[in-house]
Amino acid sequence: MGERITSPCVGLCSTTLGDRVCRGCQRVDSEIRDWPALSGEQRRRRMAELDRLRAEVAGRFLVVMDPASLEAQLRRHRIRFRNEQPPLSRAVELLRVGRGRIRDLSRYGLAGRDGEDVATLHERITADLRVAAERRQALLPDLLDLPTLDP
Repeated sequence: MGERITSPCVGLCSTTLGDRVCRGCQRVDSEIRDWPALSGEQRRRRMAELDRLRAEVAGRFLVVMDPASLEAQLRRHRIRFRNEQPPLSRAVELLRVGRGRIRDLSRYGLAGRDGEDVATLHERITADLRVAAERRQALLPDLLDLPTLDP
């Protein structure tokens, strides 16, 4: 039996709208298409790279004060995360899902760097993530040793 195929997909694929880089998971359209053909190790490397990207961007706006509280809230609200996923990467998904409902970030083990409300933080993180993901796309073949499956 084959290895379970994990994916960074969050069910918000903007590549179907013509974006080259998905606004939801920050993967390039060809990376999304080729995902099932990648080995487990290739997928793990890509997941780690995407986690680093999210953590780097989120770290400009957020501080994780209590990783255990963040994890507890993710579980409570049934927001999907992976054990190896860094807390700041997890926080990106939390804000995506809860941006309209979260009032007090400290209850989630987080603090904003600039005192902005959650919706504004989410907008700023999302905008910077898109720019960073587009830069990543330009480096993808070299950075991640992405196989070319096109003829």
